[in-house]
Amino acid sequence: MRWTPGGRSRNLEDQRGDGGGGGGFRRPMMGGGLGIGGILILLVLSFVFKQDLLSPFLGGGGVGMDTSTGTSATAPINDPAEEKQVQFVSFVLDDTEQVWTKVLAGEGSPYEAPKLVLFRDAVQSACGFADAATGPFYCPGDQKVYIDLSFFDELRRRFGAPGDFAQAYVLAHEIGHHVQNLLGVERQVRQVQSQNPSRQNELSVRMELQADCFAGVWAHSTAQRDLLDAGDAEEALKAASAVGDDHIQQMTRGHVSPESFTHGSSAQRMEWFQRGMQSGDPRACDTFASASPSR
Repeated sequence: MRWTPGGRSRNLEDQRGDGGGGGGFRRPMMGGGLGIGGILILLVLSFVFKQDLLSPFLGGGGVGMDTSTGTSATAPINDPAEEKQVQFVSFVLDDTEQVWTKVLAGEGSPYEAPKLVLFRDAVQSACGFADAATGPFYCPGDQKVYIDLSFFDELRRRFGAPGDFAQAYVLAHEIGHHVQNLLGVERQVRQVQSQNPSRQNELSVRMELQADCFAGVWAHSTAQRDLLDAGDAEEALKAASAVGDDHIQQMTRGHVSPESFTHGSSAQRMEWFQRGMQSGDPRACDTFASASPSR
């Protein structure tokens, strides 16, 4: 991806040097979405320990919020080895803000930029306490995206999705959840899930696929502005495929259980990212309109 390192976004919060809060691990509420990496890590741990560690995270309702900050006064750790990565994250964050401000203005909706929190090992959010195993996630309670930069290493090494545009896809997907929050989609979905728990996984899949499509809407703009290098789109598609539920389940369990999907299959995730990238129109991202999100 063509970008010029140029400092840090005003909407970046660097908490890499903070203590991350006290107490045991508390996963963010369902409303925060289990981050792209979270489901991967839980499935891997389930396979290793031969216990179902994922099911408790898929139940109805949400974990009660822990509003204590619990952070220390330690200054952020500015690791020079991570600084280029920090600046890339800042670039993507600011670029998504510019794109979505313009796109939503055309729809008559204002865009309120989210904050992006960098953390190391553990963090306290308005949705609860989380550690790095949660992966990147968005919390609607404080309108912030949270990420431990080590996830990008996992994306490259363990899941075979290298490249800066693969990383950009991950960030744009989480920003997509913020757009859903602004548009009221997140609230409506959680309400229906609460009223009809049997549809919880299905609606979760539709919401995740829409966030993929919204990531594609941003990617469309980067292509229009000639910011993409050859192979960038393929990097994003490879990342989308790598985090498909069927791919992860086959890799960790040796079999696929479609009824347990929460994010969508590899084919679905690639399809909806492509829809957004080809159209550049959020109206093309209505995953809730069809009988099946694959249509």
